[in-house]
Amino acid sequence: MPPTILLTRPAESARRFAAELAALDLPVVISPIIEIVPVAHDGDAAAVAQGLVFTSAHAVPSAGAGRGRPAICVGPATAAAARAAGFRVTEGPGDAAGMMPMLADLGPGWLHLRGRHIARELPVPGLVVYDQRPVPLSGQALELLAGTGPVILPLFSPRSARLLAAAVAEARAPLWLVAISPAARDAWGGKAARIEVAPSPDAVGMRHAAAVLAGTEHSLRRRVETPSGGD
Repeated sequence: MPPTILLTRPAESARRFAAELAALDLPVVISPIIEIVPVAHDGDAAAVAQGLVFTSAHAVPSAGAGRGRPAICVGPATAAAARAAGFRVTEGPGDAAGMMPMLADLGPGWLHLRGRHIARELPVPGLVVYDQRPVPLSGQALELLAGTGPVILPLFSPRSARLLAAAVAEARAPLWLVAISPAARDAWGGKAARIEVAPSPDAVGMRHAAAVLAGTEHSLRRRVETPSGGD
């Protein structure tokens, strides 16, 4: 029985990643484990900042007009959102740890627009502009987890790994984990039949790891000549 991929990212991010997984020819169920909720913040501070650091595309709408201001972005999807908003973008390697050398000696006037929950503190003043609120899995997801076919679970952050481990604790289905990083893998506190860590902390790496678990990495390599990234 082929595995089903259960995507639990926020809805927009899950739909984007589902499109990138189309080459795997596997069924996909989307059931977010968190939702993005804007929070009250000092919009003027973001609008007048000399430069901005983005570790998620979810923060870009709160930044005000880009106006050619510099922005350091964690990875390709966030960089694309910032460019569309008019920022002059420097693109990072896909994770906060890899961004650290890019953040040295930025000087005053920079802000990190961020969610309430982050995997790592950055050496830049932070401004919380959204919350990542837990939500229950859908009935379709619970039905899938109660079955006997394997379920591939992508883990995009340590926090979502912890939330998901609690949500699927009673799952009957074999769970195959795809972790974006060793930190996400280590945050998982539940059972797992198989675990694969992405070779790079981005959508390309996650797609490759999912293909490895599904046993389709060779066909994927033939069919996708120019992979697109995400974070």
